[in-house]
Amino acid sequence: MEIKHLFFDLDHTLWDFDKNSKLTFQKIFQEQNIAISIDDFLEVYMPINLKYWRLYREDKIEKEALRYHRLKETFDALNYKVSDDMIDVISEDYIRYLPSYNYLFSDAVEVLEYLENKYHLHIITNGFEEVQNLKLQKSGIDKYFKQVITSECVGVKKPNPKVFEFALSKAEAEAHESIMIGDSYEADIMGALNSGMMAIHFSEEAKNNGVQRVASLIELKNYL
Repeated sequence: MEIKHLFFDLDHTLWDFDKNSKLTFQKIFQEQNIAISIDDFLEVYMPINLKYWRLYREDKIEKEALRYHRLKETFDALNYKVSDDMIDVISEDYIRYLPSYNYLFSDAVEVLEYLENKYHLHIITNGFEEVQNLKLQKSGIDKYFKQVITSECVGVKKPNPKVFEFALSKAEAEAHESIMIGDSYEADIMGALNSGMMAIHFSEEAKNNGVQRVASLIELKNYL
C-alpha cells in the first residue's frame, strides 16, 4: 500500500505549545503586574485548559466561553482577584502574543525537510484559525504544507469524521493512502482511524493499543 499524504496536527505535535504558551503568559503577567508565579499559575491552568478544550471539541461551549472560563476558573482556584475586564484583556493579549513565540519540537524542521520530498504534507488542527496560520508562518514551516485545515473552517472539531473527510477532499487524497500524525489519542488518532486513515501517535507514553507510536519526531524517519 503506497502512502502519498501525511496529515500533521500542529499544537503539541510540531509547534511546542506548552513552551510558547508559558512565554506568552510571562509577557502578559509582567505587563499587567499580575503577582503570581508563572509555574504556580500553569500548574493549575493546564488541566483546566484541557477540560475546557474537551468541552469545546465536543461542541458543549463556544470559543468565547473557553477563553474566558479557563482563566476565570484558574484565578479563582488560586484565590487571586481579577476583574472580568482584566480577564478579557489577558484573553485578547494571549491570542495576540501567542504566535510571536515560535519554538518547535526537536527535529521538526529536519523531519519536514525529509518528508516533503516523499509525501504531500498537510495540517489538520482544532486550534483557532486566526492564530494557527500565524504560527505556521512565523515559525517558518508553512512552506512545507499544501493544505491547512482548521476545525473552524469545517464547522466541527476533531475527532468528528467530517473534519477528516473535508481534509481528504481538500488534499485530493484517499483515506487508504493517508496517515495522520498527532499527539491526541482521542482527537487525532481515533478520529483518523474512524475515518479510514492510518495513524501514528506522537507520545512519550507507551500505550498497548496497537497504534504505531513515536516518542520523538525524528523517529518518523524509521517508518516513513
